Amino acid sequence: MNCCKCNDTGWIFDTENNTAFVCSCVNKGLSIIQFKNAGININDKDKSFNTFHVWNESSQNIKNTGISYYSNFEKVRHTKQNSILLCGNPGSGKTHILLALANNFISNKNLKIIYMNYREVITHIKQNMLDKEIYYREIKKHQATELLFIDDLFKGKITESDINIMFEIINYRYINRLPLMISTEKNIDQLLSIDEGTSSRIYEMCKDFLVEIVGKDNNYRLKEN
Repeated sequence: MNCCKCNDTGWIFDTENNTAFVCSCVNKGLSIIQFKNAGININDKDKSFNTFHVWNESSQNIKNTGISYYSNFEKVRHTKQNSILLCGNPGSGKTHILLALANNFISNKNLKIIYMNYREVITHIKQNMLDKEIYYREIKKHQATELLFIDDLFKGKITESDINIMFEIINYRYINRLPLMISTEKNIDQLLSIDEGTSSRIYEMCKDFLVEIVGKDNNYRLKEN
């Protein structure tokens, strides 16, 4: 038996009032399934704003921007500026904050999210370019999900195929006003130099919720304890 509250039935019965309600374990179970479907590591489901350690002004800015995005999401969701971009230094907490957002969106708003580890997914898509069925299925999955979380955009060696694939995904979401959550170690100028078409669309979508982190003192992994 996993749940002592409902004895794994999914329901808790109030015999005094002759009522029944769904046990919290059901929502927890659904949440775990949603995390798996999103491609988010189950070990990251506990990432939250509360567990994010603020250690300087930049980290506070990242946290504040993430909270502001979540608070205003329903207002901006269907507008041109409906996305968030955290860019710059590694080790600055970008992924933690975006995972905190993803966890809140899944648990509290029941949004369908796809987590895209950029390097892994782009490699997988390129390996299947000759299989049109798999290729277009993968592209469409990332184009059409309610919320797309791209982690480490343009990390590693970048090819023309990488740029073309990302343009297909980003342009579709740009046209259809589908929100993005993006982390990248590149700054804005570097993104634009890689591909202005893709990156200018990202900038327009994210400019109201954008943090650019510069300087090694923003890398928590290099911080002295």
